[in-house]
Amino acid sequence: MSRRLLVFLILLFVSGKLAFAQNKNAEEKSDPDSTGVVNSALLPSIAPLLLFDEEKEKDEKKEKKKKARKNIWFGIKTQRGFTRREIRGQSYYEYFNYTDAERNPDPYIRDVYWYNPKERAIKTSGYTRGSGYLLHGPYERIVNETVVESGMFYYGTKHKTWMLFDDNNVLQDKNHYSEGWPRESRITYYNQESKSIEEIIPIQYGLEEGNYFYFHEDQQIAVTGEYKYGEKVGLWTEYWDTNNEKAIRKREIQYQEEPYTKNFRPYIRAEWDKDGNLIYRKDI
Repeated sequence: MSRRLLVFLILLFVSGKLAFAQNKNAEEKSDPDSTGVVNSALLPSIAPLLLFDEEKEKDEKKEKKKKARKNIWFGIKTQRGFTRREIRGQSYYEYFNYTDAERNPDPYIRDVYWYNPKERAIKTSGYTRGSGYLLHGPYERIVNETVVESGMFYYGTKHKTWMLFDDNNVLQDKNHYSEGWPRESRITYYNQESKSIEEIIPIQYGLEEGNYFYFHEDQQIAVTGEYKYGEKVGLWTEYWDTNNEKAIRKREIQYQEEPYTKNFRPYIRAEWDKDGNLIYRKDI
């Protein structure tokens, strides 16, 4: 065999392997289930420390009056903003404070409120650094000249007491939050002394509402999902315990997209082994 032919065959073999590898990578990228290994803000996980400190709240109330005039809330200098809309002859106003302090929102909280200056609107999802400003401080929503909602934000999350009023400014509802967590939330612990969390069930108005979390004993996320009006909705995900080294999905269960959907049966959408290899996927 001549040297030229040998070189040609080697190059042909190498280029074939490269093409195969590229096609394989392309297929894996186009298939989100090709591996159970995922990038997750929750993993490796530092579980939230849910301590509803009443003494701390008393101290904050004393400081509130001193700093309100300077737009300083919870030790952070803020700016005031407002939005205005006209809908069917009624004027809707939102008055709020926001901060340009760089801070990643708590990944455990479902609704993070932020101000989008380009759209001049308040959003509850899609926040990234540089895209807008987290609400921080007092908030009021007014219809015509009547306050219909008021409360406080802490780095984009509802905090302290929130009140809802009718068109005659009569109090209709009152809720209490601690940095985005409803105070009614049910929390169980593996260890009460170290506050090693086992499960967080978000409760609002007496019903499950918000993001649900279950943890392995090493505090790595075990299960995530969402409740709406007391019903499981969307995709619920179970994770293997990898000692917080990486996030590997174990199983995904598909629930109804909206609560109280008739004739919907939850089903297992996909399963992976401990190495992240796909072992089952439902054909739809």
